[in-house]
Amino acid sequence: MASRTLRPSLTAAKCLPRLIRTMYTAPGSEMTLQSQDDWRLMQENRARFKLLFDLFSEHGSTQTRENTYQPHHAYTRAVGPSHATVSALIAAGAHLGHSRSLMNPNFLPYAFGVRAGLTIIDLDHTVPLLRRAASVVRAIAQRGGTILFVGTRPDLREIVRNAASKLEEQGYHIGERWLPGILTNRKQLFPSGSQKYLITPDLVIFLNPMANMNAIRECAIQHIPTVGIVDSNVDPRVVMYPIPANDESPRTAQLISGVLSIAGREGILARQGGEMESERQRDRMMILEKLSSSEA
Repeated sequence: MASRTLRPSLTAAKCLPRLIRTMYTAPGSEMTLQSQDDWRLMQENRARFKLLFDLFSEHGSTQTRENTYQPHHAYTRAVGPSHATVSALIAAGAHLGHSRSLMNPNFLPYAFGVRAGLTIIDLDHTVPLLRRAASVVRAIAQRGGTILFVGTRPDLREIVRNAASKLEEQGYHIGERWLPGILTNRKQLFPSGSQKYLITPDLVIFLNPMANMNAIRECAIQHIPTVGIVDSNVDPRVVMYPIPANDESPRTAQLISGVLSIAGREGILARQGGEMESERQRDRMMILEKLSSSEA
């Protein structure tokens, strides 16, 4: 019995049938419950383990799968601009640029250095530029403007669809090839005159700008502001609000589009709250006018 009390992890398996293991069962143990003493010993070992667990749990880590970073959180749990940090961008692979030989000279201010032949993007510049773009999206959404997400790679189609859905009727997306003339030649492309094709977006967000240079040119002709993820091989001046990051990483696109869509959602909620407040003010003024007229 003395050996059993010294090694509770080897004897606690007696409370369970053979081949069933829990945290109280020793690996490889095939002992089963045989007597009342075994049952009593199992209860004592369980109480001792629970006492130790409760004692040391206060001093252990509080991190769980729910409150720590997981790769799928960028898609299922989009964060706001205030939670867009350097660590989150690094975890998404946003700091990895293209080969050093492909770096655009105008991208040099956003480059941190070179490692293993790859340009490393300085995320200390990316975070404030991302938050600036989020402020633009929030302001446009708050004023009732329409926002268009463009991502024409197959792995970006679901991302732009999910980002646009957060903005409800103010959000649109293009996941297929950009048809030249969508903005500059719409009347000839859509002779039916459908209103949904005649809407001019107030802001266009590009997740892969290099593949959509025609769209960027059309936005410039129509004086539409643009936001884009620019990699080390892209001239940051092609869009109005560049976000230096890896444009070939779906996780980076998920994170950035999620931040921008949440900012737009905040603008929509602020607009709705302002409309409700103005409506209450109008109702209050009408009541005061009726009271003053009745008194007169």
